[in-house]
Parts: sequence; structure tokens; C-alpha cells
Amino acid sequence: MSAPVSFFDAVNARQQALNTLLCVGLDPDVSKIPLRYHSTARPILSFCRDVVDATHDLVATFKPQFAHFAAADALDDLKEIIAYCRELGVPVILDAKRGDVGSTSEFYAQEAFDVYGADAVTVNPYLGGDSLEPFLERADKGVILLCRTSNPGGSDLQNLKLASGEELFEHVAQLAATQWNTRGNVGLVVGATRPAELKRVREIAGPMTCLLPGIGAQGGDVAASLEAGRGGGLIISSSRAVLYPDSDDAGAVRAAANATRDLINRYRG
Repeated sequence: MSAPVSFFDAVNARQQALNTLLCVGLDPDVSKIPLRYHSTARPILSFCRDVVDATHDLVATFKPQFAHFAAADALDDLKEIIAYCRELGVPVILDAKRGDVGSTSEFYAQEAFDVYGADAVTVNPYLGGDSLEPFLERADKGVILLCRTSNPGGSDLQNLKLASGEELFEHVAQLAATQWNTRGNVGLVVGATRPAELKRVREIAGPMTCLLPGIGAQGGDVAASLEAGRGGGLIISSSRAVLYPDSDDAGAVRAAANATRDLINRYRG
């Protein structure tokens, strides 16, 4: 029996086949979705299915955000939308940012991969290697570690200077590329709003895949990010700019995703 295809191999195959680095984040917000969904029995599921139907041939992966579903009491919708994405052959990153002591992390890994069926999950590495092992041991799954996040406040901790002279995000990148990546299933979150830090992460971590949130509503610079990230894998995520375009016309989501994909490709060289 052949080994299962790893998450990063699956994403890379779609990137090559479809000529896209785009990841669409599924961040449903009932206050923002078009009014036509409010009369449906399950507005969040209906909205997300339409987004997936409109964009699945434009993306390398989808990234549902756990808190958006949980706060709306829509975790059944989350499970169903992940299953639907996978039926269409699209790998799924569960954006849950889990991280806890090892015994609890075992349950978080089961939740992400066995209960919700995700192909990858975002994880907070700040409890250290033993907290990551329950995720890392799933060799076919992607484990995408927070390194230098897109929010301005990330500098409060992630840019702290250590006794070694390196900044904390640099130390995380080094550990991720060496001690933690023995199975080849680790990636790093580096915000598209932080191209200088992305360049440094690439120098440290080599070709390791980086997930870049922050394109669109957060103002990430596509050209600068692509230049800084050259030499390795990139997954470029856009959420609000695709989900909630200025028009609520049924084709507007696809148009926004297509425009974002084309913008990325313009600077890929």
C-alpha cells in the first residue's frame, strides 16, 4: 500500500497544475455575508459552499478559521465545509493556532486531523518541541508554525532580542527548520506585511514553505513578499478581500479571487 500524499506535496501539485499560489481564507461573519444567505437554514454553510464553488479552481488550498465558526456555533458547518473542499480535491488548512502541553496537544491534533479532517493546522510553537510532537508525528499532515505574524503587535514578542543576538522569530525559524522538521511536514506563518522578516526567515529556513497571511485587507505587499520569499514554497492567503468584495453579486467573490491570483502571478517572474 502506497504512503499517503503529504500536505505540502498536494499543495505543490495544485500550484503547478493550476498556476496559483492563492489560498482563500474562509472567515465567515454573519454580519458581513450577503443578506440572501440569512434566510437559509444554515447561512454560514451556504455562504462557504458558494465561496468554495466559485473559487476552488483558482486556489491551491482553503484555510477555514476555527474561531469564526466556533463563535457562530457552527462547528458542524466547519466539519462539512472541510469535507466538501476535500471532495473537490482541495487540501485544507485549519487555522486554529493550537498550542498546549503535550498531553493536551494530543487531543488538539486529534481534533484537527481526525474530527475535522483537516490536511494541515496552524500551531503556536511557544510551548516548545514536546507540545508540537503530537502534531509533527502525523507525517502526512502539515504543521504550520507561527513565526512572524502579520499583526503589528507581533513585534511585542517575536522581535525580542535573545542573548544569542538573534530575534525570537529567527530562533523559531531555526528550530523549525532543524529539530522540528525531521519528517518534512513543517511550514511557517510569516505575514505578508513583514517582507524584511520573511527574507530573513528564508535565509534561515531555506526552501521550507511559508504561509503568508495579510494580502488584501491587511495591506500586505504582494511584490515585496514574493521577492522576499524567493527560493522556497509560498502559500499566499487572502480572506476578507475575497469573501466580502464591494459588490454582493454572485460572481464578485470569484472575480476578487481571480484578480488576487493574477496579481500574485504578475510578480512571480
